[in-house]
Amino acid sequence: MQQRLTIVGLGVNDLTAANDFYQNTLGWTKLSSSNESITFMQLNGILLSLYPKDKLAEDAGVSPEGSGFKAFSLAYNTRSKDEVDEVFADLRQKGVKIVKEPEEVFWGGYSGYIADPDDNLWEIAFNPYLPLDEAGNVKP
Repeated sequence: MQQRLTIVGLGVNDLTAANDFYQNTLGWTKLSSSNESITFMQLNGILLSLYPKDKLAEDAGVSPEGSGFKAFSLAYNTRSKDEVDEVFADLRQKGVKIVKEPEEVFWGGYSGYIADPDDNLWEIAFNPYLPLDEAGNVKP
């Protein structure tokens, strides 16, 4: 199996609310392959999909029940500490749930966390050890 990730699929409680957050709050664009049942958004190297949580659980053959920490986070890396602060200022103004304010972190970077409407954690971080290219991909 090749080492790659094609789609990050998030099971959401309310597809309309999730679409509003990702489109109107973050400013991301849906792909034309989206429909009333599922949303696809092209990120720099992968797709993000939003799909009703109960339908995703049904498709996988698992229970949709669950609460608390989900044991994963998504990350949005920036090119500078200042950019982290700019992103947080913009999201704070839009009423996004701030889970952890940006701060210097033990591994040498600068980061904080926000949550989407389904409490999926997004780390907004500057990592000086992972420079980004023009497209926002980590340079190999």
